Amino acid sequence: MKAKPQGNTNDKRLSPEQREHLLGVWKSRFEKNRNRHDGLAWDLVRTRLETNPEKLWSLGEMERTGGEPDVIGRDKSTGEFIFCDCSAESPNGRRSLCYDREALESRKQHKPENSALDMAAAIGIEILTEDQYRDLQKLGVFDTKTSSWISTPPPIRSLGGALFCDHRYDTVFVYHNGAESYYAARGFRGSLRV
Repeated sequence: MKAKPQGNTNDKRLSPEQREHLLGVWKSRFEKNRNRHDGLAWDLVRTRLETNPEKLWSLGEMERTGGEPDVIGRDKSTGEFIFCDCSAESPNGRRSLCYDREALESRKQHKPENSALDMAAAIGIEILTEDQYRDLQKLGVFDTKTSSWISTPPPIRSLGGALFCDHRYDTVFVYHNGAESYYAARGFRGSLRV
């Protein structure tokens, strides 16, 4: 399922055709899901995206890997629009990943292709915190069949663990696992400020 990055990865820009296609996809999603960004206007979002080509590329990578990104808010102090992966399940192009580089290197056999934190950094997004994950769940129901790694506090990570979340029984659960573990049904969700 993992595809090659789109556009020119050296300057992280989309081609004009890719840009127009994706802007159309995001506009349609934005308009269909007004509850995620009540009071925000697409024209302002589009203008901000068009003046930030590297962020536009990152958003394209979120889309390419199955995240179905959408605006979920705006930072009142900076004016930045906050995009988040809003796919019903954990993005399918970002699953079967251990938590971070240290976990990946610790595996002696059956290593996954990548780690969640390395992939997030390559895309240019931040992995969700527990609070961000819980806020996302207020906008819909996500991860009823999958789970998503979340940002893990250093004390837990220093002991070899990492955290993940899912939504079961009408409740958001936070669990722990060894950071080196990976599963076909676990990926990660990210956010991007533009």
